[in-house]
Amino acid sequence: MIIVNTFFLETVIFLKKMYFCFYMDNCTLYIKNMVCPRCIEAVQDLLQNEKLDIEYIELGKVVLNNKLPSEDLPRLGELLKKRGFELLQDKNKKIIDEIKTEIIKIIHYDKDIEGHVNISDHISKALGYDYSYLSSLFSSIMGVTIEKYLIAQKIEKAKELLIYDELSISEIAYQLNYSSSQHFSRQFKAVTGLSPSSFNKNRKARRKPLNEI
Repeated sequence: MIIVNTFFLETVIFLKKMYFCFYMDNCTLYIKNMVCPRCIEAVQDLLQNEKLDIEYIELGKVVLNNKLPSEDLPRLGELLKKRGFELLQDKNKKIIDEIKTEIIKIIHYDKDIEGHVNISDHISKALGYDYSYLSSLFSSIMGVTIEKYLIAQKIEKAKELLIYDELSISEIAYQLNYSSSQHFSRQFKAVTGLSPSSFNKNRKARRKPLNEI
């Protein structure tokens, strides 16, 4: 009589699946313009309608439990495109989108994280690449530095907080990890052409969608 160790079998199955996904790819999908919780819901609904087995989903990224056949990628790409998303297959584009996604998560969704981490270390660790490589790649493709992109996202978050009108300028500066309200105001005006108080009074002022920054 053969006694089967179920834990051992489950471990073998898991490792085989991870090996298969790693070497065959298509278990992980990188999706551009997936920058908010509603975007996650829209993509999740689409993938579930396509009967795809999702292991987990987050901003810009979906991990499937099974490999997606390469011949199915074009159709999935078209379905995503109709909803305003883009399925990324170029390696460099994937990396750029991952950098953007990490910055968006830090500034817009993870409260206070920026004040507790070094941004360059955080991005380098999250993506598994040396920061100097990521910085050079980002600049060469996007035409701006990661630091400039980070500032642009901070200013968009500041616009949101100003429109809500629940925090003072000093409190917004502190929340976004500026050294002072004066520093925040100078940077805000350099980017928008308006001081924070003038922006708040200007009814024509508009925020940019995060995927257009």
